[in-house]
Amino acid sequence: MALRSVAVLLQEPVQLFEYAVLAEVFGIDRTDDGCPPFDYRVCSERPGLLDAGNGTTVSAPHRLAAAADADLVAVPASGAAREPSPEVVRVLREAADRGAWILSVCSGAFTLGAAGLLDGRRCATHWRHAADLAERFPRATVDPDVLYVQEGRVITSAGTAAGIDAALHLVRTELGAGVAGRIARRMVVPPHRDGGQRQYVERPVPTTECESLGEVLAHMTERLDDPHTVADLARLASMSERTFARRFVAETGTTPHQWLTDQRVLRARELLEESDLPVEEVARRSGFGTAALLRHHFTRGTGVSPSAFRSQHRHSA
Repeated sequence: MALRSVAVLLQEPVQLFEYAVLAEVFGIDRTDDGCPPFDYRVCSERPGLLDAGNGTTVSAPHRLAAAADADLVAVPASGAAREPSPEVVRVLREAADRGAWILSVCSGAFTLGAAGLLDGRRCATHWRHAADLAERFPRATVDPDVLYVQEGRVITSAGTAAGIDAALHLVRTELGAGVAGRIARRMVVPPHRDGGQRQYVERPVPTTECESLGEVLAHMTERLDDPHTVADLARLASMSERTFARRFVAETGTTPHQWLTDQRVLRARELLEESDLPVEEVARRSGFGTAALLRHHFTRGTGVSPSAFRSQHRHSA
């Protein structure tokens, strides 16, 4: 099932940001950038204007029946997410039964739980809701730390910007890294953050531009084939190695080595999709050096070998 149609189920009161994440990724025509169009449907049990707080309303033109054949059914956060209507539950169960993708953002996970879609699955939600979600749905395995989780065709994300990461992950899975990258560039967000990254860190993230590691990250991205030791990167950032290592985790949620590996895998995905380069050349250009090392990290990061990935996704180039 290709990702062509998207139905967003709104529950009143709508939480604007989490809804807007889905609208931004799936609801904007970006065919001028080479992205395929989505048949985007905003649905509600009571179509029309829905309360979104602070005197704001959101329009839901479609009834829930419009989700009946959607490739993706998405549930953003809502004050009503914990007590969904029987009709919303029915729509989600039927979507899951026919093999559609199901995606929740933030507290939307409670609606998936009420539909029984989290039973026996790992899942995520905003860290503030994690204990409540685990208590309400003891058959689910709630991970309070991660950005998003994919279990089968069910994706659950943490709050706010993690919904962007989850949505782009789905686009990347179904339509390829090239399409996900083009959407990310238009949104001015990172094209890929691994779902296993932490939702938050105890150490405050630097807020001033001069303290940010943005230039270091750009340097690493532009030179993926360099070794990039912590000592070299710390010198570039004018920090001690210990301070740099702490700062890096604070800003990215992962270590320099893992961040670099993730970027190399992402680059390899793009090359496998968009070129006919031999695997050995893909390994060199993505910074892994050898095909064996590429296969090791690529399979570990994506679950498939580079050759299998190319055969599955080359058609989207």
